[in-house]
Amino acid sequence: MTNPSIGQTGGADITLGLDTFGDVTNDAEGKPLSHGQTIRHLVEEGVLADRVGLDHFGIGEHHTDTMPLSAADVVLAAIAARTSHIRLGSAVTVISSDDPVRVFQRYATLDAVSGGRAEVILGRGSSTESFPIFGYDLSDYEELFEEKLSLFAELLQEKPVTWSGNTRASLDGLSIYPHSESGSIPTWVGVGGSPESVIRTARYGFSLMLAIIGARRPASRRSHSCSSRRWRSSDSLSGPSASMRPGMSPPPTSRRWRSSCPPSKPPFEACPGSAVSAPRPVRASCVMSARAARCTSDPPKPWPARSR
Repeated sequence: MTNPSIGQTGGADITLGLDTFGDVTNDAEGKPLSHGQTIRHLVEEGVLADRVGLDHFGIGEHHTDTMPLSAADVVLAAIAARTSHIRLGSAVTVISSDDPVRVFQRYATLDAVSGGRAEVILGRGSSTESFPIFGYDLSDYEELFEEKLSLFAELLQEKPVTWSGNTRASLDGLSIYPHSESGSIPTWVGVGGSPESVIRTARYGFSLMLAIIGARRPASRRSHSCSSRRWRSSDSLSGPSASMRPGMSPPPTSRRWRSSCPPSKPPFEACPGSAVSAPRPVRASCVMSARAARCTSDPPKPWPARSR
């Protein structure tokens, strides 16, 4: 669903996709579905997203009774086995409470299973339920993210890694396998809008996910302006990638476009169009909310296939 006319003129390459936290929904009698049913439905939703021609499908990590998606990469692998085109990734992976080496290995494996369609969005964790589960102290919140992000940046080079820090064991010239199909897994950092987070993302050369739902325009303007200045100041970077979620006020620019989610049919909830523009490429992510749709214990019925 990339718009070739925009891409060919040197503007933004636009892709459209869906992110979800895998909320538990209710059956026809109003009873919550089991975690197993919820996860199986999510696989069907990812397959459906590919069938209707969306560009990406992301699953956010959570560890709660109402959002039981604690192993998004496993679910994404199941979707990968039944799809051909759609890119698959996290939205987000809480890198602070995970091992960057294992995150890299899992998503490199997903990249192999999907034929090079994997990507990962790294985040600090606005929901912190994973920290006590894995034995991390919230007082180390900043250090955990900074160190693990730096290690992940090294891992993406797919060369022997030498790294040391305070939050995990050191690596001394070790190679990490498997390697990705393309030589580097596309990586984003989910940012809540603070200038410090934006600058950190640019410093490591990652793409930027402005993950603010319902943000005020001034906040998004500052984040976009900050990231653009930082990338322009770096000779090693060709330019930032930016992603915005509907409901977020995008920065003003001369090139504008309007995006809309799929029709309001289960399991997707329609969301209003947003005039958006940002440095190339741009990705608009519609947040799925199955709670707003009429859900049953049956898997979602597929929409008619549409040519890409």
